[in-house]
Amino acid sequence: MNKIQIEIPSLSENIRMIESFIDNAKERFHLNDDIYGNIMIAVTEAVNNAIKHGNQNNPKLNVALSLLLEKDLIKFRVEDEGRGFDYHHLPDPTAPENLEKPGGRGIFLMKHLSDEVEFQENGRVVELSFYMN
Repeated sequence: MNKIQIEIPSLSENIRMIESFIDNAKERFHLNDDIYGNIMIAVTEAVNNAIKHGNQNNPKLNVALSLLLEKDLIKFRVEDEGRGFDYHHLPDPTAPENLEKPGGRGIFLMKHLSDEVEFQENGRVVELSFYMN
Protein backbone atom coordinates (compact mmCIF):
# COMPACT_ATOMS: atom_id res chain seq x y z
CA MET A 1 0.00 0.00 0.00
CA ASN A 2 1.34 3.41 -1.01
CA LYS A 3 0.40 6.69 0.61
CA ILE A 4 1.62 10.18 -0.23
CA GLN A 5 0.34 13.51 1.01
CA ILE A 6 0.72 17.24 0.58
CA GLU A 7 -0.59 20.17 2.58
CA ILE A 8 -1.09 23.63 1.09
CA PRO A 9 -2.18 27.03 2.44
CA SER A 10 -5.64 28.05 1.16
CA LEU A 11 -4.60 30.18 -1.81
CA SER A 12 -6.01 29.46 -5.26
CA GLU A 13 -2.58 29.76 -6.88
CA ASN A 14 -1.53 26.68 -4.88
CA ILE A 15 -3.68 24.55 -7.21
CA ARG A 16 -0.48 24.35 -9.33
CA MET A 17 1.12 22.31 -6.54
CA ILE A 18 -1.87 19.96 -6.55
CA GLU A 19 -1.55 19.53 -10.32
CA SER A 20 2.16 18.68 -9.91
CA PHE A 21 1.26 16.21 -7.15
CA ILE A 22 -1.20 14.48 -9.53
CA ASP A 23 1.35 14.55 -12.40
CA ASN A 24 3.90 12.87 -10.12
CA ALA A 25 1.31 10.23 -9.15
CA LYS A 26 0.62 9.57 -12.86
CA GLU A 27 4.32 8.88 -13.46
CA ARG A 28 4.88 6.92 -10.26
CA PHE A 29 1.81 4.68 -10.54
CA HIS A 30 1.61 4.55 -14.37
CA LEU A 31 -1.93 5.90 -14.57
CA ASN A 32 -3.52 5.77 -18.00
CA ASP A 33 -4.62 9.02 -19.67
CA ASP A 34 -8.37 8.49 -19.17
CA ILE A 35 -8.16 8.01 -15.42
CA TYR A 36 -5.50 10.73 -15.17
CA GLY A 37 -7.83 13.28 -16.80
CA ASN A 38 -10.71 12.38 -14.50
CA ILE A 39 -8.46 12.52 -11.44
CA MET A 40 -6.98 15.88 -12.43
CA ILE A 41 -10.40 17.52 -12.84
CA ALA A 42 -12.14 15.89 -9.87
CA VAL A 43 -9.30 16.35 -7.37
CA THR A 44 -8.49 19.95 -8.33
CA GLU A 45 -12.21 20.69 -8.10
CA ALA A 46 -12.33 19.17 -4.59
CA VAL A 47 -9.27 21.16 -3.50
CA ASN A 48 -10.71 24.36 -5.01
CA ASN A 49 -13.91 23.80 -3.01
CA ALA A 50 -11.87 23.21 0.15
CA ILE A 51 -9.94 26.45 -0.39
CA LYS A 52 -12.93 28.63 -1.34
CA HIS A 53 -15.85 27.21 0.59
CA GLY A 54 -14.23 25.19 3.36
CA ASN A 55 -11.45 27.56 4.41
CA GLN A 56 -12.99 30.76 2.98
CA ASN A 57 -9.71 31.58 1.11
CA ASN A 58 -7.96 32.03 4.47
CA PRO A 59 -4.22 31.39 3.83
CA LYS A 60 -3.74 30.61 7.55
CA LEU A 61 -5.88 27.49 7.05
CA ASN A 62 -4.54 24.50 5.16
CA VAL A 63 -5.95 21.95 2.76
CA ALA A 64 -4.49 18.45 3.00
CA LEU A 65 -4.51 16.09 0.04
CA SER A 66 -3.50 12.48 0.42
CA LEU A 67 -3.36 9.68 -2.09
CA LEU A 68 -3.75 6.06 -1.13
CA LEU A 69 -3.08 3.27 -3.58
CA GLU A 70 -4.53 -0.18 -2.88
CA LYS A 71 -4.19 -2.82 -5.62
CA ASP A 72 -6.37 -1.48 -8.45
CA LEU A 73 -7.94 1.41 -6.51
CA ILE A 74 -6.53 4.90 -6.12
CA LYS A 75 -8.16 7.08 -3.48
CA PHE A 76 -7.71 10.81 -2.92
CA ARG A 77 -8.68 12.41 0.38
CA VAL A 78 -9.14 16.19 0.54
CA GLU A 79 -9.52 17.76 3.97
CA ASP A 80 -10.06 21.39 4.92
CA GLU A 81 -10.16 23.19 8.27
CA GLY A 82 -13.58 24.77 7.76
CA ARG A 83 -16.91 24.08 9.45
CA GLY A 84 -18.15 21.63 6.83
CA PHE A 85 -21.40 21.83 4.86
CA ASP A 86 -24.65 19.98 4.31
CA TYR A 87 -23.72 17.68 1.43
CA HIS A 88 -27.10 15.91 1.64
CA HIS A 89 -29.00 18.94 0.27
CA LEU A 90 -27.12 20.29 -2.71
CA PRO A 91 -28.85 22.19 -5.50
CA ASP A 92 -28.98 20.24 -8.76
CA PRO A 93 -26.72 22.07 -11.25
CA THR A 94 -28.70 20.56 -14.15
CA ALA A 95 -32.01 22.06 -12.94
CA PRO A 96 -33.18 24.86 -15.26
CA GLU A 97 -32.96 27.53 -12.54
CA ASN A 98 -29.30 26.66 -11.91
CA LEU A 99 -27.98 26.34 -15.47
CA GLU A 100 -26.88 29.98 -15.70
CA LYS A 101 -25.21 30.08 -12.28
CA PRO A 102 -21.42 30.32 -12.39
CA GLY A 103 -20.80 27.82 -9.56
CA GLY A 104 -22.40 24.72 -8.14
CA ARG A 105 -20.98 22.16 -10.55
CA GLY A 106 -17.95 21.00 -8.57
CA ILE A 107 -19.53 18.17 -6.61
CA PHE A 108 -21.62 17.20 -9.65
CA LEU A 109 -18.37 16.89 -11.66
CA MET A 110 -16.65 14.95 -8.89
CA LYS A 111 -19.52 12.46 -8.75
CA HIS A 112 -19.44 11.95 -12.52
CA LEU A 113 -15.68 11.63 -12.89
CA SER A 114 -14.95 9.46 -9.82
CA ASP A 115 -16.06 5.90 -9.26
CA GLU A 116 -16.99 6.78 -5.68
CA VAL A 117 -17.37 10.03 -3.73
CA GLU A 118 -17.69 9.91 0.04
CA PHE A 119 -18.06 12.85 2.42
CA GLN A 120 -16.91 12.59 6.02
CA GLU A 121 -16.53 14.76 9.10
CA ASN A 122 -19.55 16.94 8.32
CA GLY A 123 -18.32 17.63 4.78
CA ARG A 124 -14.82 18.76 5.78
CA VAL A 125 -13.39 15.64 4.12
CA VAL A 126 -14.14 14.27 0.68
CA GLU A 127 -12.74 10.99 -0.60
CA LEU A 128 -12.63 10.36 -4.34
CA SER A 129 -11.99 6.80 -5.49
CA PHE A 130 -10.95 5.67 -8.97
CA TYR A 131 -10.63 2.08 -10.20
CA MET A 132 -7.55 1.62 -12.32
CA ASN A 133 -8.80 -1.06 -14.71
